[in-house]
Amino acid sequence: MGRLFGTDGVRGVANADLTAELALGLSVAAAHVLAEAGTFEDHRPVAVVGRDPRASGEFLESAVVAGLASAGVDVLRVGVLPTPAVAYLTGALGADLGVMLSASHNPMPDNGIKFFARGGHKLADELEDRIESRYRGHASGDAWDRPTGAGVGRVKDYAEGFDNYVAHLVGVLPNRLDGLKIVIDGAHGAAARVSPEAFARAGAEVVTIGTDPDGLNINDGCGSTHLEKLRAAVVEHGADLGVAHDGDADRCLAVDEAGNEVDGDQILAVLALGMRDAGTLRQNTVVATVMSNLGFKLALEREGIELVRTAVGDRYVLEEMKAQGFALGGEQSGHVIVLDHATTGDGTLTGLMLAARVAATGRSLSELAGVMERLPQVLINVPDVDKSRVATSAELSAAVTDAERELGATGRVLLRSSGTEPLVRVMVEAADLEQAKAVAGRLADVVKSALG
Repeated sequence: MGRLFGTDGVRGVANADLTAELALGLSVAAAHVLAEAGTFEDHRPVAVVGRDPRASGEFLESAVVAGLASAGVDVLRVGVLPTPAVAYLTGALGADLGVMLSASHNPMPDNGIKFFARGGHKLADELEDRIESRYRGHASGDAWDRPTGAGVGRVKDYAEGFDNYVAHLVGVLPNRLDGLKIVIDGAHGAAARVSPEAFARAGAEVVTIGTDPDGLNINDGCGSTHLEKLRAAVVEHGADLGVAHDGDADRCLAVDEAGNEVDGDQILAVLALGMRDAGTLRQNTVVATVMSNLGFKLALEREGIELVRTAVGDRYVLEEMKAQGFALGGEQSGHVIVLDHATTGDGTLTGLMLAARVAATGRSLSELAGVMERLPQVLINVPDVDKSRVATSAELSAAVTDAERELGATGRVLLRSSGTEPLVRVMVEAADLEQAKAVAGRLADVVKSALG
């Protein structure tokens, strides 16, 4: 049996892979492991539990709440709120852990469980492994002390979470958004109420799409994975920009006034310059993954800003930021972390800060995003190869060296092994798209020959 926890919690098809029994058992195990880690000391433990609007979240929430309460944890049920809201409230309320039910940008049949430690921080791999081990032990019959009587956890709704979170978002903005017209695509997800409310309180005129969740339509042809409707709406309404979230609103992509996409790298570039000018970009450094566009690196170099790259995954970005004390980081996909104001990627906060930069400078988003030129990026998946030999193949190493020499300073080659499949991903960036395609094709052939 494989590891339950993936790169961002436990996910699967709800009621098939991710069952009520699994959700309940993991919640009990999480309470026990975090208690042993010293999180629960001289008080009765408290958990914040939230979810996105997927229909399956209703029964999974009940299972999680039951598991926590049966382990003696008091539960504050905040209802439908974004993942970063649950993280924020976990910290702001002094709760001992947080639980979010969401499968992010995945389609509706999927769902997932994410745990947050005290302070609203994601769990380290070691803690996830201990939770999983404890869960498997319980499932195999290991006994645990079940509280009874007054020792069981109590459950109550915490409706104030919505206003507390929105007030936090608006309160950390450097300036208001008065005079801006903004289209928001909520992906029929967890930010369907939060994001429009936050932008309106900040002074923007708000047009909404994708803000009518029915439990079944989350991410369905809308949100950050489907920008077509947002592009059209921005142009139709003559808006200054558009903001798109995913299902749990921990990411944000944008559209400029002409309907052009502004991706996570470009958003990071705009925010980096704003934070540098305000003196809040600590160590004059931004953290991004190896998948960030080479154009992003070149833009930061021109502006005198350092770039630190990590493995793919916002958790690795966050780990590097916390370890080195950096303030800004993120991914091309739109996960942006502003560590002074959030413990995880926050799509609504990202959109607000991007809009605040437009308002403060009086410049259009297209002009601001123009600080960075996205170089063409070609990605080819090469299946059915021995991915374990990527780093040791002399033939492949020579081919990569030749390719990098051909591309020069404005090109880049990246080979990545899939974490779950027997394939290697070949990524090539170059100023010329046809050159990138040609080089990527040749490298894919070498991968097949050398590792097949």
